[in-house]
Amino acid sequence: MEPNKVQSEGGGLNVTLTIRLLMHGKEVGSIIGKKGETVKKMREESGARINISEGNCPERIVTITGPTDAIFKAFAMIAYKFEEDIINSMSNSPAISKPPVTLRLVVPASQCGSLIGKGGSKIKEMRESTGAQVQVAGDMLPNSTERAVTISGTPEAIIQCVKQICVVMLEAYTIQGQYAIPHPDLTKLHQLAMQQTPFTPLGQTTPAFPGLDASPPASTHELTIPNDLIGCIIGRQGTKINEIRQMSGAQIKIANAMEGSSERQITITGTPANISLAQYLINARFRDVAAMWNDPSSMTTS
Repeated sequence: MEPNKVQSEGGGLNVTLTIRLLMHGKEVGSIIGKKGETVKKMREESGARINISEGNCPERIVTITGPTDAIFKAFAMIAYKFEEDIINSMSNSPAISKPPVTLRLVVPASQCGSLIGKGGSKIKEMRESTGAQVQVAGDMLPNSTERAVTISGTPEAIIQCVKQICVVMLEAYTIQGQYAIPHPDLTKLHQLAMQQTPFTPLGQTTPAFPGLDASPPASTHELTIPNDLIGCIIGRQGTKINEIRQMSGAQIKIANAMEGSSERQITITGTPANISLAQYLINARFRDVAAMWNDPSSMTTS
């Protein structure tokens, strides 16, 4: 799963991820569909590139590439298609309980540590928060330095789980300034992105549990945000900032506007992993807003 820097239509940088799946021939046939109609529809509706490895071997690799939102859409379509196949196969069988949808991701062994977390903390958190079963294979795949990560559950649980896996992988790869899209008229966004520090990969820090001596000391990071951009971070009635607080687990305080100053101070407090995730989410918010300004037709009431 490797993010690449690519030029966006707005002339800035966006993040493209590549995720690979291991599939049996029957599953691949379901994804391709009659005359390739299913995969064509998936490509068009998700906006992701979907490539299927050639050959008649029993296992095939399906590569999905695109911005994170396109990848989530493609995953959703694949998960719902597999659920449809399960329902269809059950109509001719007396089985009562519906088996879960199962997808197998191919992940470089070097990234599996971040995915599992210290003492299995990260993978446990993923299972509990999404309801999906997540298993990381102990052995590498034949002739490769990669492992299979199996996700099972409802399509909704699988999509949530893939989102969390993407965040962990992005954290392991992030470099300075990769997340903001500078708009021709919004150089401030670019400057903000450049203030970022590289993220600490999740799984290299102990999760913070109140009262446990093992939790890493809380640290503080400060950001300076122009007044005219603070609204997009706070969101309507504070919805966005609360979402960022919840997802990151960090405390985020926004200083009051100072008279005569065109900037506001944001203070983020938490473990290095909490702070990293909060910064990623704040910057992703700038990216979304910049994308909206690039393409006013995509504007929603966010």
